[in-house]
Parts: sequence; C-alpha cells; structure tokens
Amino acid sequence: MPRFSIIVPSHGVAGRLSQALDSVLAQSFGDFELIPVCDAAESPAAAVAAGYAERDCRVAPVHSPPSDGLAGARNAGLGAALGDWLLFLDGDDELVPGALAALDARLGETGDVDVLYFEHERTPWWVGEPTNPAAPALARAPQGVFPPAKAPALTGVEFPAWSAAYRRAFLTEQQLAFPGGHFTDIGFGGLVALRAERMAVLRRVVVRHLLRRQGNRLNLPGEHHVELLDQVEAVLTHAAEQGLAEDRLGPLFEQLFAAVLKTAAHPRRLRRGRRAFFRRASGLYRRHRPAGFRAPGGSLGVQHRLLARGAYTAFRALRGANRVAARAASGVPRPRGLRTRLRYRWQLRLPLDENLAVYCAYWGRGYLCNPAAVHAKARELAPHLRSVFLVEPDAVDRVPKDVEYAVIGSRAYWDVLARAKYLINNANFADAVVKRRGSVHLSTQHGTPLKKMGADQATYPVVAAATGSFAKLLARVDRWDYNLTSNRHSTEMWESAFPSAHEPLEYGYPRNDVYYTASAADVARIRRELGVPEGKKALLYAPTHRDYATGFETGLDLRALCEELGDEYVVLLRAHYFYDQGTARGTGRIIDVTGHLSSEDVCLAADALITDYSSIMFDYANLDRPIVVYADDWDVYRELRGVYFDLMEAPPGRVARTPGELAAVFRDGSWADEEAGALRAAFRERFCQFDDGRAAERVVRRVLLGEPPEAIPPVIPLAERIPAPAATTLVRN
Repeated sequence: MPRFSIIVPSHGVAGRLSQALDSVLAQSFGDFELIPVCDAAESPAAAVAAGYAERDCRVAPVHSPPSDGLAGARNAGLGAALGDWLLFLDGDDELVPGALAALDARLGETGDVDVLYFEHERTPWWVGEPTNPAAPALARAPQGVFPPAKAPALTGVEFPAWSAAYRRAFLTEQQLAFPGGHFTDIGFGGLVALRAERMAVLRRVVVRHLLRRQGNRLNLPGEHHVELLDQVEAVLTHAAEQGLAEDRLGPLFEQLFAAVLKTAAHPRRLRRGRRAFFRRASGLYRRHRPAGFRAPGGSLGVQHRLLARGAYTAFRALRGANRVAARAASGVPRPRGLRTRLRYRWQLRLPLDENLAVYCAYWGRGYLCNPAAVHAKARELAPHLRSVFLVEPDAVDRVPKDVEYAVIGSRAYWDVLARAKYLINNANFADAVVKRRGSVHLSTQHGTPLKKMGADQATYPVVAAATGSFAKLLARVDRWDYNLTSNRHSTEMWESAFPSAHEPLEYGYPRNDVYYTASAADVARIRRELGVPEGKKALLYAPTHRDYATGFETGLDLRALCEELGDEYVVLLRAHYFYDQGTARGTGRIIDVTGHLSSEDVCLAADALITDYSSIMFDYANLDRPIVVYADDWDVYRELRGVYFDLMEAPPGRVARTPGELAAVFRDGSWADEEAGALRAAFRERFCQFDDGRAAERVVRRVLLGEPPEAIPPVIPLAERIPAPAATTLVRN
C-alpha cells in the first residue's frame, strides 16, 4: 500500500485543479496515490481528473454528488484511500516542492503518531506577501512526540483539514469522518485532537493555500452560518463526554467562540436570524463555559461578557460601527451628468422588466459576435422578450432594420440598462452600470484565450498599462452571473483571468454555430459579396493586435506573397477590429475585408487561414480547413504580451517563421498535407469541444428561459459534426 493518500476535492475549482494535481505529481517522493474527488462524471473537474488518470496510474478519481458538499467529497476520498497516511488538499491549493519527502522524513522520526500538524502558506490571489498563520502555534509545541495535554493550544479547530497528516488506521479505529454541513473543518479538527493520543509537528510549509479573490465561501452571507453552532456544539459535547481536563477545555472553548463571535459581529454574514443565532450561541456559551474560564481582554472580552449575559441589544449596538463602515464602502460609480444620474437613479427604483434583454458587442461597434447570435436565437425561441442592442452613434447605420437599438449614452440607453432583467455582452458594460438584485448578466466573451487576459495581465507592464485599473475591471466582472466558454481550456483560463463567483457555461460560442449550419450556397454567396473571383483559392490573413506596437502593420509583404504563390490564390486581409476602416474593398489579388462586420462570413469564404496569434484560429478550426501560423515574432510576443500555452508546441497546422517559409508551405502543398491535418485534428479536439451548431440554443434555454441544466441539449460529439463546405477542393489528409 502507498505511504500517502492525497485526497483532493474539486467542486468549483476546475480552473486550478491542474495546478493542484501537478504539484503532487511533481513531488520527488513518489510513493503515494492521488485521489481527485469530482462531483459528476461529466463535470469539468472530472474531465481534468480523468485525463490525469490516463497518464499516471497513481491518480484514482472518485465521485461524490455536489449535494454531499465538501464533507461528503472528503469522506468519499477517505473511503477509497489505501495509504498509511492521509493528506487533504483543496482543489486550488498546492503542495510545495519537497513536501512529501519532508513529511516522510519527519514521520520516520516520530513513528506512528495519530496526527502530524505542519505549517501552511496563505498566498494572496494577486498581490501581497504570503503569511504562515500556523507557525506561531506550532513553534510553541514540544519538539518530539507528545500527548495532547502537553500542547493544549493545539485544539485542531484553528487548523484547516489540509494542514495535517492523519494516520489512516487512527481515523478508522476511532470512526472519525468529516461531519456534514458547512464548517466541517472545525468539527473534524476538534474531534481529531480530542481522540488523538500521540501528536507531532513539522515546522515547515507543506501546503500553499491560494486565497480566492471572492473570499472563502463560508464567509459569504447566508443561513449556513447557523451550522457553525452545530459544529461548535458537537465538539464541546464530545469534550464534555470525554471529561476533558480544564487546561485543555479552556483553549478549546476560547478558540471555538472566537469563531462564533466573529460571525455574530460581522455586519453582513447574517442577513436575518441574528437574534436567534446570538440567543443559541449564548446558551451554548453558558452551558459549556469551563469553570474558572477568564475571557480575553479588550473588545473581544466585552463581546464574551455580552454573549454570556445574552445581551443582544448591547451587542447589536457594538456592531453599529461595522454597519456604518460597510455602508460607506458600498458606493457605486455614477453616470456623468446630473440629469442622467438622477434619471438613472429613478429608473433603478422601478421594478425590473422581466421581459427586457439588453445586448452589446465590442463596446457598441454594432450587431456582432456572440450577443448578435444569442439575440437572433432569442427571437426564435423566446419571442416574448423585448431585445435592445446597444450601439455607438457611428454604428447605427450597421444595425439591421428589424433590430431595436439604443445609442450608448442616450436617455434610452440608461433606461434599458436600469430596467433590464437580462444583460448580455461580449466585453463589459460601463462602470456606472449597477448590478440589480434579480438581474442576470451573461458574459459571452469573444474568443478563446491564447494571450493572457484579465487579472493575468497584471505582470506584463505594457498591456497592464493599457488595461487601466484592475480593480475596476474586476468590479465589472463581479456583475457576471454566467460566463460562456467554448472549450475546457477557456473554462480553466477564465477562472484565473476573471476570479469571481459567476458560473461557467460550457455551451460553445453562438457566433460559431454558423460554421455548422451554413450551406455551400451560403459560402458561394459570401464569396461573391466579398469579391472573391470564381475558382480562386482564398487565403484569409488575420494577424492580431500588438499592444507594444503603434498602428497596424501586417508584418508581411502581401503583394510579394501573392507573386510567390501564383495566380490561383487571392488574399483576404482582415486586421484586428481595433483597426476597422470601413467596408470590404479589393485591390487586385489582395481584398481588404477588415471593415466587413462579420468575421464568421470572412472565415466561411476562406479556403485556408494564415494568422499569427489571433484567437480567430480557434473559431476557424471548427471549419476543419487548413491553418498556417506565421510566427515571425513569437518570442517577443510571448515575452511582452504573455500567453497561456506554447503555440509552437501545439499549433493548428504548419508553422512558418519567415516570408520565405510561408510561401514554401503553399508551393510544396504541405499547408494541407497529412501532417498538417494531424496537427489540426489534435487542435480541434482540444479547442472545438463545445462548438457544434447549437450553442445559441443552449444559451437561450438556460439563461433567458431558465431551463435546468439537465434539460439543455447536449453537445454533439466532434466526430459527428459536419462543418460548412469550403468553396474549393483542397488536398486533404
């Protein structure tokens, strides 16, 4: 049997689960089994865990339903464990390098203790110095093996479950498991310390705990805080039944009620039932207070005395300052202009319009992208909804005649933003937009991330300067209820880039539906509209924006490329949308389609794609047509912009570094040969997971119609999808 069993609950942390598992598998000490606990076989976390299990026999996933919570997940892992020692690791935590070797060495010195406590590092999610809160308590513990009476302050209730190694035989003999409900660490940690006979400590950091930007779920408002009293009562009852000595009972009592008072005094954790919480806590305090217990000094001591007397009115008055501070911190940005602010404020007081949906794409550039695709499907499946698209003044002429719109900044704009039940955007609404209770915000995104996004841009000075205030960015992200993703890579990266409490929807991108619904006639029509000559092979050249460059430069002599390729090719030039210059226009064999609103149309018209690092490659891959990466400045781009993976190691097709290499792959046919096809197939498997032609339907049914997840149409397997046909016949693998 293995030396260690490492149990990793993963519900809600799919985006960081890989980091946790990697930190275990990279350990120099390899005698362990790794048990990821997933909520369902088809969940994002389960897919991540299954991939690891295929690659490493030490990974053995188990499943636990979400309804069983964290306690159920840990108990499921405990039941499957075979190791001598058990470690628990949250799905967004990491083992530090050398952790298992250090634990093994220390356990070799101590022998079969029941529990070995160790230090952990709490790391801020973004900036700030990490802390080591367990170090002071462990520093006061005896050096060798000791009974609990020798270290009464080690009560277990202040230490998370992942800050100790537990002898499996001890837990089995004592029939110890995690108690159900919230605050399970307090109940489990307290019971372990009460039952243990031999303890030891390791004065070294073993676990690196990442503090979430949105904070610990247990600290959010809700009735679950009442369950804290359940755990406190259970631990104190066991202590009384055990006849725990006063010198141990005092520290246990004080630490438990420190947690209780922290909740009772917090202005927002208990939105209702505060008096009942206080009354019950007061009864527990008086019933279990050790003889001779002395309350701590200062403000905390005052709270102890008020709780002991059951003086809720006085305690509530003591909380008043906190409530005032909380209200002062709740201010929101406001629209410009007194009249606009007053009107918007008045509209916010009116009821939500349950049948109003507001859409916006690319900060008002027009009727585009995922929001437009969702809007079109909503008119079909949810005709009762009034749908309003938000556009800049210069984009009004590009809005279809039958689409209702509001000009950004106008009175109508602020009116619909204040009243809409549903708000859909592929970027973000203005800072001044208030997230109303009951409203539903959907972020559709507008591409799969290769380059670093959101908060992950902070360490790249050039792009960070262009992004502006990250605090404001994340305040906008906090309004999201749902965030759309087209592949699991995006699911994981968005969790890192946009840390918040929104729910990911792995439904695919609605704008990509057309790649599976368009016909040959549609492709032919679009090519005629763009001016592609009959019978020519159209190569779409779509480079991305460089944050460190000024203006648009192709970086490639397209006229020279056309001369190299010969008369059978034309090039469709599409610059990044930052450089939109009007309508499509042709100049001989180079046709500028930058101004054509629909990137989907342009992709359908193209027989192949040439790009550098643009996210258009992920969308175009749905068509299963050749892609060539022109990477003349990859090293510079990767260094200055930051990327999530090495495109050169996993490209969607052939890679060219120079104009000569680019021309050569077309002249010799390797752009569409068998090897290029194999690269494209692997790329599609990874990045075209959820785009199947029904993404818009899934979004409308779930978000706008409120259908349950189990009723949403499943994703069609990649092998069963039929992309829109290319206009010309290419050499295929």
